[in-house]
Amino acid sequence: MDGSLDATISIKLENAISLSSSTMAAAAEGAAAQALRNVLHRVTQAAQRSGRASHQVRVVAVSKTKPSSMIRDLYDASHRHFGENYVQELLDKVPELPDDIQWHFIGHLQSNKAKALVAGVPNLFMVEGVDNVKVANNLDKAIASLERPPLKVLVQVNTSGEESKYGVEPSECVDLAKHVKLQCPNLRFSGLMTIGMLDYTSRPENFRTLSECRSRVSKELEIPEDELELSMGMSGDFEQAIEMGSTNVRIGSTIFGPRDYSAKK
Repeated sequence: MDGSLDATISIKLENAISLSSSTMAAAAEGAAAQALRNVLHRVTQAAQRSGRASHQVRVVAVSKTKPSSMIRDLYDASHRHFGENYVQELLDKVPELPDDIQWHFIGHLQSNKAKALVAGVPNLFMVEGVDNVKVANNLDKAIASLERPPLKVLVQVNTSGEESKYGVEPSECVDLAKHVKLQCPNLRFSGLMTIGMLDYTSRPENFRTLSECRSRVSKELEIPEDELELSMGMSGDFEQAIEMGSTNVRIGSTIFGPRDYSAKK
C-alpha cells in the first residue's frame, strides 16, 4: 500500500515538474516575442534619429544556443531574419524550421566548413562575414558546385584592433572586398561587418572605422555607398550603431535572454 502511494506521489511530482518546465518554456518564448517588439520599436526610433525609415535597418535575431521553439515563436510573430554563429547548430535547426526563414551565418567561418554550410542551408541569406581569401574561395566553389544563385557576403573588419577578434585590418578591407567582387563570381559582395569589443559592445570609433572602410571600398570598387551594407551593432549598442549608419543589427540576448553555453562545452 505504501509503495503504491509512493509511486503515485512520485508520478504526480514528475508531472508537476514537467508542467512547470513547459510553462516556463512557454513564458520564455512569449517573452522573446515581446522583447522583439520592443527592439523593433527602438530600432524605428534610432532610424528616425538618423534620418532613415525603419525598413532601412534590418534586425537579425541571433538565436545561438536557443531552441528552435523560441525561433518559431518569433517566426509566428512575422520575423524572418535569424542568425547563428555555429555551423553545426545551424545545420541542426534548419530542418526543424520553415524554409522561408532567411538565415545569416555570423562571424568566423572555418574554410573547411564552407561547403557543409552552403549545402545544408538552402535558405542561407548571407554570410557575415568573410575574413580571408581562402574562406571566400571555398564559399565561391561551394555555391558553384550546387549551382545556386550568388550568395551575399559581408567582409569582416577588425575595427577594435584586438588579437582575439577575427577580421581583416581596416587597411586591408579594400583588397579583400576587391577579391570577393572580382574573383568570386558566385558571391555577391554586399558590404562590411564588425564584431566590436571583447564585451560585444563597440565604441563610436569602431563604427566610424567601419564607415570609413565603406567609403574607401565604395571609391575603389566604384560602388555607390548606399548599396553597401554596414553590419554593426548588437544588444548593447545597436541604437548608437544605427545612428552612425548601420543597416544591419544583430540582436541576441536582448531578445532571447542570457545564453546557455553548457551544451557547447
